[in-house]
This record gives sequence, structure tokens and C-alpha cells, in this order.
Amino acid sequence: MSTKGEAFAGLSVAMTTPFRNGEVDDQALKAQVEFQIAAGANCLCPTGTTGESPTLSHEEHERVIALVVEHAAGRIKVMPGTGSNSTREALRLTSWAASAGADAALVVAPYYNKPTQEGFYQHFKALAEAVGIPICVYNIPGRTGKNIEPETIARLAELPNIAMVKEATGSMDQASQILALTNLTVLSGDDSLTLPLLAIGGRGVISVVGNIVPGDMLALLKAFASGNLGDAQRWHRKLFPLCRDMLGLSTNPIPVKAAMQLLGRDTGELRLPMTPLSATEGGKLRKSLTDYGLL
Repeated sequence: MSTKGEAFAGLSVAMTTPFRNGEVDDQALKAQVEFQIAAGANCLCPTGTTGESPTLSHEEHERVIALVVEHAAGRIKVMPGTGSNSTREALRLTSWAASAGADAALVVAPYYNKPTQEGFYQHFKALAEAVGIPICVYNIPGRTGKNIEPETIARLAELPNIAMVKEATGSMDQASQILALTNLTVLSGDDSLTLPLLAIGGRGVISVVGNIVPGDMLALLKAFASGNLGDAQRWHRKLFPLCRDMLGLSTNPIPVKAAMQLLGRDTGELRLPMTPLSATEGGKLRKSLTDYGLL
């Protein structure tokens, strides 16, 4: 059965924001876009968690979105992060992204102020009624402090523009309930849970590890889609240690930026309060990349 946001099934990559000497590195960002297009990714997600959006100024946030949309030039879909804990601010940024040519918007649940379930509903309803592009509800209670319950997501699914859920609760029960209650396109928000989520009806992943090995994550998705579960399981087992380290060694995006630096694709620069891996953590990451065959 076709899901509501089926056009965004497959591999979306949660892009890092490259910095050089404290500023956004436009050329490195363009190179990332080209890297993902060449790999065959389906969609780019700049200015999300992995893109260090909390430390981008409003002007930088808009500039990164505009640059990715302009450089993608219709060759790949673009679904930038446009969320905020202020509905007014999320509405301004989501509307701006739509006017800049974004194909969809990735909207994180309002964080810190911990709305009620009715508050979550009214927040996303305000956005869905004001913009014309599809919206992906990004549910990550580990960062926001509160879960958007499946019943609330089912209410949101009745709104025409609410098309997807980025499911980052880590709960297969929650994902199963959403899939049972709605026809939303459910995308994994955790690389290591991609195959389990596909098995219950998920349609893809918004991936961190895809910054490094998009082809391998695509291979997993294609193997599953073609019914070759054995191959999908083999890719899952190969990817798992790398997925674990990208999110387990330290807070995202610290490990993935360090990995991209080791692979010669980024300066590795972070913005405070994000700080580099320790020497011990860096050694573990290097071993993981070596074991995988990347170094």
C-alpha cells in the first residue's frame, strides 16, 4: 500500500553543516550535495540535529537551506529542518523554506517547553494549514523531553500536509501503533533500527551514517525492497557497528564530523557547546572505520 509521503521513501541523509574557521563552509556543503547525488540518495535533510541547527543563526539557517536547494537544482529532493519550540518561529522558517524551493519540511517536536498533546497538535496544525509542502513530524523525545503520542500523530495524519514521521523514539511498539493507525510514511530516525522498522512497514531512514556510506545504506534498503531478507540482514550486520559508533561514542554530530575529517571530507569543526571526541573516543572511531574498510 502506498503511504502518504511515499515520494520521500528510501534514503534521506541528515547532512552535517561544515564549518571552516567558525563560518559555514559553502564549498564543502556543495561537495556534500554532489557526493549524495552521485551515491543515489533520495533526499537531503540539512539544518536538522546533525546539521547543528541549534547553533546556526537565523540568517545561517536560511543560507544553508538556500544553498542546498539551489545546488541540488531539482536533482534530489530537499527536506530541511525548520522546527522550533516557538510555533511562530517554526511557521516563519517553514514558510521561508517552502518559498525557497524546499520539497518538504522536517519539523521537530517543540523542545524544552514540553507542550501537552493538544499543544503538539495545534503546533503542527498551524504549520500544515499555512504551508503547501509536505511536513515530516520529527519525534525524538530523548532530545525534546516529551513524546508525541501515537494517538496525537493519528490526529495529525488527518491533516493533508502531514505526510511523514521521523520515528526516533526507539520504540517498535510506538512505530507499530502509528503504522496501524495511519497511512503516514514512517522513516527511521535511528540508523541501527532501519531494518527492524522496515520489517513492520517503515519506508526508509533519515540517516546519519549515510553521510559516510550512503551506498551501503541504499543497498540495505534495496535488498529489503526486493524481498532479499538475507542480504538485508547482512548489510544490517555490516552497518551496525558503524551506526552504533556514530550515535554511541558521543552526542550526534560529534562522531560523524570526526569520521568525515578522518576521511578527508570535512574539517571536523564543531560549534560550542559541541566539543571534539576525546583521544580514547577518537581511537575507537578510527578502529571502527578501519574495521569497516574505510581507512
